[in-house]
Amino acid sequence: MISHPPAISNYLLKHNVRLRFIMAAASSTAITYANLLDCILVATGATAGSDVFHRVRIRGVEMWGIAALGTSSSVSCQFVGAASGFFGDGKFHTDTSMGIEPAHIMARPDPNSLADLFQNSSTQIAFTVEGIAGTVIDVLLSYQQLNNINVSASNALVGATAGTLYWRGLDGVAISTTNFVPPSNLETI
Repeated sequence: MISHPPAISNYLLKHNVRLRFIMAAASSTAITYANLLDCILVATGATAGSDVFHRVRIRGVEMWGIAALGTSSSVSCQFVGAASGFFGDGKFHTDTSMGIEPAHIMARPDPNSLADLFQNSSTQIAFTVEGIAGTVIDVLLSYQQLNNINVSASNALVGATAGTLYWRGLDGVAISTTNFVPPSNLETI
């Protein structure tokens, strides 16, 4: 017989999600943990916003890129971050398209590497991606939201409406300048 209501062990808000982005131009870009957290934010004013989630863990990065027929192009991802005793897995995940089928990779960080553990917003590099214009990038993330913590978005918003939920590119910059465009049916800023 239980003499009182059972204990509640966790009030954290958690969200596992697959976010999709399209590369607007060819690039090799380092993505930080702040960038990953800035993908989903809420406006607190016309130029300020706060991240909805406060911690992020990378479950995987999946990429597809196709070259023009008769040419070749590659897509790649590498978990390179390092912080006092923890490191990225250092593996270079890559595939090349010859213009007939898309290059495709599914990169997952090694267990207990830096990218596999929950991280707070920081300028620490989570991973690097490289691809051509039109490359599709899916990022598989686990988010956590902690009680009574407010993490400001890294970059200013422009013309936002306070209280509105917005989406940003994978690089965390305004939608007008991002190279990693989220789906067009989302409320972006």
